[in-house]
Amino acid sequence: MIFREAQNDDIQQIQVVRNAVKENMLSDPALVTDKDCSDYITQRGKGWVCEIDGEIVGFSIADLVDNNIWALFVHPDFEAKGIGKILHDTMLDWYFAQQKEMVWLSTSPGTRAEKFYALQGWKVTGVYGKGETRFEMTATEWEHKK
Repeated sequence: MIFREAQNDDIQQIQVVRNAVKENMLSDPALVTDKDCSDYITQRGKGWVCEIDGEIVGFSIADLVDNNIWALFVHPDFEAKGIGKILHDTMLDWYFAQQKEMVWLSTSPGTRAEKFYALQGWKVTGVYGKGETRFEMTATEWEHKK
């Protein structure tokens, strides 16, 4: 497994992973464009990927503009191998090294992702959008979690 920063050349494989997930699926894959991905990994924040044998199997993206975790996904064939945890921790270490603002994310209720974020120390703060669970994490909470 290789973990590294995401680059524009990775976007095609990032989209494959994003559209392969079984939970938190996009209602319309066209809603997240390649340009959106590029903006988030080069202008708004930064992204990371996990590669196995030259194939991207997971990715995460943090957004400094809206203080948001824009994405954290692992291909279903590679779940439960610790990839999501490494991507998560790398992303939050970087995020809080850039700024100390609270970061938030949302995910569908009743999913493995919801359980994962709770186990990582994220605090439920309400409902977001169309019924998603909203989580928040502060720099202090993250430091204590590590």
